[in-house]
Amino acid sequence: MRMLDNRVAVVTGGAQGIGEAIALTLAREGASIAVVDINLEKAKEVALKIKEMGVDSESYKVDVANTAEVEQTVDKIVERFKKIDILVNNAGITKDNLLIRMSEQEWDAVININLKGVFNWTKFCGKGMMKQRFGSIIKISSVIGLMGNVGQVNYAASKAGVIGITKSIAKELASRNVRVNAVCPGYIKTAMTDKLSEEAKNAILQLIPTKTMGQPQDVANVVLFLASDLSSYITGETIRVDGGMAM
Repeated sequence: MRMLDNRVAVVTGGAQGIGEAIALTLAREGASIAVVDINLEKAKEVALKIKEMGVDSESYKVDVANTAEVEQTVDKIVERFKKIDILVNNAGITKDNLLIRMSEQEWDAVININLKGVFNWTKFCGKGMMKQRFGSIIKISSVIGLMGNVGQVNYAASKAGVIGITKSIAKELASRNVRVNAVCPGYIKTAMTDKLSEEAKNAILQLIPTKTMGQPQDVANVVLFLASDLSSYITGETIRVDGGMAM
């Protein structure tokens, strides 16, 4: 018996990087996966990998900031899989700039995807979880939401907001046996961090006590724990996966 047999999970931003690692990890433990991403082709590729594992999966193209689109997609997922047990809010973007140079568009885009997207998915998935009196919602925040960072006021605000949403919704849904937790990755080796210069990477490593970057699997392992019954008495928690960076 796998940890997530007979469970259905939604992973937003599930087409690559941390999101893909999460989707594949939950699938290995038996969960059927709805792979949600703005990039449908890559989402289809992840869904195919999951199906090749002998696990049910479907891909969906969604703008997480579009409330009507999210509501319609949740309905489609429930029609397809009959329920939603696990929601992983992973979709996120960056548009870095110094405060005095940051445009309104750069601010709005990051807040809409990273924060409003979390609100949208949690609202519409949460309704079904409350009715079935079971669910686990995991939000991918960031150590930047705890520490702040130069040139990332929009990103830091959005990720700090995710932590606030997590604590509030955890209190609202606890009586219905729906748990809500957040994971704060540090610097994880992804396509985004691969674009950094060697000088920038070395500067980052100096801030991390372990002197290493994390892997997407490091985050996925914690999400699996929070999605499973191993964490049945944990809600409203924020767990850092950062090599000690934000101690």
